[in-house]
Amino acid sequence: MIMIRSIVRPEKVDNVMAALMEAGFPGVTKISVVGRGKQRGIKIGEITYDEILKEQLITVVRKENKDFVISTVIKAARTGEKGAAGDGKIFVVPVLEAYTISSGMKEIPGGTIEEVDI
Repeated sequence: MIMIRSIVRPEKVDNVMAALMEAGFPGVTKISVVGRGKQRGIKIGEITYDEILKEQLITVVRKENKDFVISTVIKAARTGEKGAAGDGKIFVVPVLEAYTISSGMKEIPGGTIEEVDI
């Protein structure tokens, strides 16, 4: 399993969420965040804004779906055909285990599911 964390512009989040849903990946956690990237914020007149509003989308997918999901996010989040500074970033990390709270089931890579003693 792979966790994909996408940091995107707030005005692109609906596009990304819709694209993931349409692609068959409806499970997404959305968090409003602030930060800055390589551009070190944005300067408007004499004021520098170093905390830019963004949205973080988190989804966990099977390893074999990773490239497709990343491509889907990039296409939906990119500004224009070639993109622009500030469009965002995607981070990919392995997931060792996942637990479903309601059922107490544990899923490990490879799709193995087992009941957990509570």
